[in-house]
Formats: sequence, structure tokens, C-alpha cells
Amino acid sequence: MTDKEMKLARYREANKTAQCGETVFAGSSLMEMFPINKLLEESGSDKIIYNRGVGGFVSEELWNALDTCILDLKPSRLFINIGTNDLSDPSIPIARMIATYDKIITAVEQNLPDIRIYLMAYYPVNYEAATESMKECLRIRTNEKITLANAEVAALAARHNQRYIDINKNLKDEQGRLKSEYTIEGMHINEDGYRAIFDDIMSYVNEPA
Repeated sequence: MTDKEMKLARYREANKTAQCGETVFAGSSLMEMFPINKLLEESGSDKIIYNRGVGGFVSEELWNALDTCILDLKPSRLFINIGTNDLSDPSIPIARMIATYDKIITAVEQNLPDIRIYLMAYYPVNYEAATESMKECLRIRTNEKITLANAEVAALAARHNQRYIDINKNLKDEQGRLKSEYTIEGMHINEDGYRAIFDDIMSYVNEPA
């Protein structure tokens, strides 16, 4: 069983006792690594948020695991950040990634017509702060490509009358890169980086229904 399959098995088991109608975070590693429940506990919040991110997922994999990661929980709010791994793969054009993203949003809306969906802007990267092993990936997944993809995600959100949100301002240095002190290897975000965006994402989590 692969690491992804083991995570999905754990999520399926956890979903059996989860409360429906709460908030779900879904996506790939940048969502999975968000220590949201630790930060909620530290802040004294009683919000329930289920993190169903799966490291390494491309958009097609989330589409294939839609029940486990989203639908089985019947959330009232969904925060989604999927597609960054597609952007790292030169064989996947942005248009194809967005087409899959569109399928995901459409299916969620069809199954959960009252849901509020927040499509998150992709986080910036920092090639200059990257480890040698990460630099090859970041020559493909550049901040310029991320900016183009974010424009497409914003347009997708508008077509569905859902929310596109960009909570990246506290993560960026003066050149628009991911701050070096907030990154593990040029792409993934460390706990301090997630702390820097926690209040901003919670402002959307706590929006009146």
C-alpha cells in the first residue's frame, strides 16, 4: 500500500465518526501540512476543521478520491488548494489542470448544493532559497507560472460563483517570493509560515453563513 493509499484509508476510517456540516481543508501537501488543528487549539477556537490534504496529489487524484477527501464529510465550507503538483509537471498544461479542477468543483456543488467553496491562491515559491534537490522542480513551477495559474483559479471561482481567496501577503518577501524564513526547501511551508497566514484564513472560516 502506498503512502497516499494509507492516508486515504485513515481518512475513510476517521470520516465514520466525523461530524457532518463542518469545514474541510482539501488538497495536496501544502494543505496536508497546514497544522490547522494545532493552531486552532492554541488560539482557543472551538471550530471543527477536518484536514483531508494528501501529499503528492495532482488534481486528477483528488478527483478520484472525492468521496473520502470531501463528500463523505458533507462540509458546509470547503477550502481547497489543489493543482500545485500539476504545475510541477511539464506534461500537464494549466488548461488541463483547470479542467479537472472544474470537474471537482462541479461535483461538489452537485452533491452539496448549499456548500461555500473557497478556492485558494497557490502559495509562492523561492528558487533562491531552494535546496539543490528542489531547484529542478522550481525551474518548472515558477512564481510566474503560479501567477498565471492563480488567474485561472480566480476565473474558475467566478464561473461557479464561489470565492477565490489569496492569503499570501504575509508569506511574500519584497520580490514576491516565499520568504526564506518560512520555507523548508524553497517550496513547502514551515510552521512559522502557516502561523503567518492563520489569522487570514480564519477570517474566512469565521465568515457569517
